[in-house]
Amino acid sequence: MLHTRKRGTTSPHFGGWGDRVAARTALSVSTVCILIMGFILYFLVKESLPVLKATTLSELLFGMDWYPQETPPALGMFPLIMSSLAVTFLSSAIGLPVSLAIAVFTAEIAPRRLRNLVKPLLELLGFIPSIVFGFLGMVVVAPWLQDRFSLLTGLNMANASALLGMMMVPIVGSLADEALCAVPRELRDASYALGATRWETIRRVVLPSALPGILSASLLGVMRATGETMVMLMAAGGAAVIPRSLFDPVRPLTSTIAAEMGETPVGSEHYHALFFAGLILLLITLAINLLSAKIEAKGFKLKGGNL
Repeated sequence: MLHTRKRGTTSPHFGGWGDRVAARTALSVSTVCILIMGFILYFLVKESLPVLKATTLSELLFGMDWYPQETPPALGMFPLIMSSLAVTFLSSAIGLPVSLAIAVFTAEIAPRRLRNLVKPLLELLGFIPSIVFGFLGMVVVAPWLQDRFSLLTGLNMANASALLGMMMVPIVGSLADEALCAVPRELRDASYALGATRWETIRRVVLPSALPGILSASLLGVMRATGETMVMLMAAGGAAVIPRSLFDPVRPLTSTIAAEMGETPVGSEHYHALFFAGLILLLITLAINLLSAKIEAKGFKLKGGNL
């Protein structure tokens, strides 16, 4: 027997008190998160700007010497910024192609049983702490690089970039797999009906359709590499110089902050310079995040236009 509900009455399961509580809880949590992020940004800017009283902005961004404990301190961050960008670029060149290949395999090629095995293993890899990767870089990768290429030290840019590339694979691979699986089955069937092979369908139909999601996943992996600290601190070498070779030791911004903040007097020029380095990292990741959001929004517009 069917029961009808009068128009205007409230259902206990939809739009009732349970939904109102959930909506208010979500609103409260979102508001608190926004306030916390605003406070962090305010504190970061407040502690960063006093360093401009001791040096100029151009000297901070383009100075070649980082000797903050000298008198007067040399606070040139250009080698630190270039080291961060170089490691991020090299790790992306290593991790992104591998991630995309794994995503294509799991979403388009692998049988269902194999996919159900590979996908959880891929996501499980993402739960490994970064300090474990850093430890592997110190005790396994570094000695191998030193012996294999006759280097003075195996703690260098190549070591840190390879480890960061491995750490990007679970994030980018899993999200790219979801983007590929979101492509409608009808597009694949239409391609096969026109006589296209599986590879032609993947290359000319599936990948272009999933491109916004793949790009967003890739940028998220790049942000992961940019903000990584422990691997940089343990495996990059710690030399504040501009890298001219894959095997040069480097000192990115993240490892500089982690290594020096604990021994820096509060309120000193060195202290404020480290906060300024954190502000640079925040601006870099914010730019990448905005680019990712723009690409994703553009992808939604294209899908809406096609529909």
